[in-house]
Amino acid sequence: MAECMAARLTAQEEQIELLTREFSLLRDGLNGGPEVASILASSPELESLRSENEKLKFRLVHLRRGLLEELALEGQGKRGTNKGQEKKTEKEQQQPKNRNYDNNKAATHETKPVVDKNNKKEKAQGGCSGRELKPWPGYISDRMRLYEELKKESDALLARRAADSQPITVELPDGRRVEGQAWVTTPYQLACGISKGLADNAVISQVNGDLWDLDRPLEKSCSLEILRFDNDDAQAVYWHSSAHILGEAMERFYGGCLCYGPPIENGFYYDMFLDGPQGVSSTEFEYLEALCKSVVKEKQPFERLEVSKETLLKMFKYNKFKCRILNEKVTTPTTTVYRCGPLIDLCRGPHVRHTGKIKALKIYKNSSTYWEGRSDMETLQRIYGISFPDSKMLKEWERFQEEARNRDHRKIGKEQELFFFHDLSPGSCFFLPRGAYLYNTLTDFIREEYCRRGFQEVASPNIYNSKLWETSGHWQHYSDNMFSFPVEQDIFALKPMNCPGHCLMFSHRPRSWRELPLRLADFGVLHRNELSGTLTGLTRVRRFQQDDAHIFCTMEQIESEMKGCLDFLRCVYDVFGFSFQLHLSTRPEKYLGDITVWNQAEKQLENSLNEFGEPWKLNPGDGAFYGPKIDIKIKDAIGRYHQCATIQLDFQLPIRFNLTFVGKDGDDKARPVIIHRAILGSVERMIAILTENYAGKWPLWLSPRQVMFVPVNPTCEEYAKRMCKQFVEAGFMADADLDSSCLLNKKIRNAQLAQYNFILGKKDYYSRFF
Repeated sequence: MAECMAARLTAQEEQIELLTREFSLLRDGLNGGPEVASILASSPELESLRSENEKLKFRLVHLRRGLLEELALEGQGKRGTNKGQEKKTEKEQQQPKNRNYDNNKAATHETKPVVDKNNKKEKAQGGCSGRELKPWPGYISDRMRLYEELKKESDALLARRAADSQPITVELPDGRRVEGQAWVTTPYQLACGISKGLADNAVISQVNGDLWDLDRPLEKSCSLEILRFDNDDAQAVYWHSSAHILGEAMERFYGGCLCYGPPIENGFYYDMFLDGPQGVSSTEFEYLEALCKSVVKEKQPFERLEVSKETLLKMFKYNKFKCRILNEKVTTPTTTVYRCGPLIDLCRGPHVRHTGKIKALKIYKNSSTYWEGRSDMETLQRIYGISFPDSKMLKEWERFQEEARNRDHRKIGKEQELFFFHDLSPGSCFFLPRGAYLYNTLTDFIREEYCRRGFQEVASPNIYNSKLWETSGHWQHYSDNMFSFPVEQDIFALKPMNCPGHCLMFSHRPRSWRELPLRLADFGVLHRNELSGTLTGLTRVRRFQQDDAHIFCTMEQIESEMKGCLDFLRCVYDVFGFSFQLHLSTRPEKYLGDITVWNQAEKQLENSLNEFGEPWKLNPGDGAFYGPKIDIKIKDAIGRYHQCATIQLDFQLPIRFNLTFVGKDGDDKARPVIIHRAILGSVERMIAILTENYAGKWPLWLSPRQVMFVPVNPTCEEYAKRMCKQFVEAGFMADADLDSSCLLNKKIRNAQLAQYNFILGKKDYYSRFF
């Protein structure tokens, strides 16, 4: 093996010498003085040579390291044969065995075990108190060998295309146009030409609206935008690349089969299948982080390769999960893989330029899950992480997480005796008396608004025949998330939403245009069969209620009804103290219905938003297949956004249920439009958000502990009880602390900690405050 590596090393060095000579010839051939030299020095051709040169140098560094390792191990083997088994020194016992990692690997393959960086004494003496790494998984070398063969073919194809390249024009966001060469010029090269700061801080580029690797050559004339970390799409790319770094560390540390590793709203995770009973422990996070830091330090470039599905099935034959993705999810003849160091992963990308861009990374949580969330499939180990381009940002995130933990609704709900959950009914909350008061106060608040705004509250069944859901279309697409059961000869199910039932209410008798708009509101109990692993306090439950309403109206009434809905949500959110964002989501590519109807509806939604007076953004193509919608996100006290309210138009449900009314012209086949509308959304989820927003310090009108009477001595107890009773009869949540074993100051302190809004005691008694 060492001879093979030496031969490959020689070939690589010759290639570098060739490139260096070519570089020198280009440089020495400049006779146009400094100006021409400057132009050529930043030309796409030369930048391409520089980039290739850097990649080769990077690979050589690791090939040399691998060669030394292999030669050392071969030498040890020979000495073992000649001299027999010798007792290893303490240091040798700490070295991992041969990692079955061949010369094709260009990655993190130090022979040291991961060191506990906190043990300074051990480090100073050259020792190691860390864990010894297992041998490299055997599939790494096979995967790498095939990749190298494919990469050579891809590089050759790119070189041929570059040789025949044509001039292209690239339009920048400010309207400027710059020239380039197809299959040669990269977004990163153009960013360097704009400013060094932009190039250094670039995360990803956007070419004709699509995300594009910074080092991937442009293929034709296009628009180009360079995105930094403050862009949402760039953050997702940054965290996706961080997930690959974590995946590389997990392969090295555990040696299992990687599954999915996506970016999420705040960070990323990677799932891995481990054979046997082995799991992941939080005590292993520091070792994984050490491996990740090593990967970051090496600045491993992310390489993109388009490969046939058939070849990829060979490449990932060791991993049944990747093969499932290829067979079940990939519908095209080819797809892409990305490589950083020894990790080669099935991935659409794109990614940052190299692993060195990930400046600060933290692994903070692990859990178990099922393959694709199905409880009948394999159990996977999931590891979560977060990363930033600045260590200060990571420290700020850690402070934010600490604040969020202190505000966690599950913690506060337990401390204030509001609610709890039980394993005998997972995902279904038990609201205790004070929690039930909160719940009822919220729904009563919405009911009062319903009376003012012309809504009519109804009550509908909880259980329906599956034929209803077949008519609505939910059975075909949502039945796995419904609780269903046989009844006599039919299948019935608990309702996961109210709209089909409200359609039956509309159609149970003939309707006239004079009845429209018809606004039906329902607090009915809903059930959704969420997977047990996804249940999270009150934010993800199986049993819940919504302030659900459906408005049946004509096309001409859409604009005025939307204005009413927007005014409704502002009224409610102002009471809570929430600011909010508005997004108009328009017709997707796969829509149903008449495009003229869509255009008319979207125009009315746009008019209502403009008249509403709050800023809003357009989300083109993000509407539902059955109609456009307005998405609303509220912002809580610590800057997090939550989507609770929704306002959606629906053209399809009236057709499915054949809903009609008699129009002004006498047409008895006129078709209504349905507006799906909720302000609180799930009442359970809103209670979770409010608990964390107020940190358990409730406003008086909503507080489950409003007044505490603290008698100064036993002679005042009768007065305290009498006043407490008056407050309770007036509708307040009032209590009196009559515990004679507790001192006055202690009683007052207990009431403060319990978040009572008012504490009435000695002074109020003597002044006859009431």
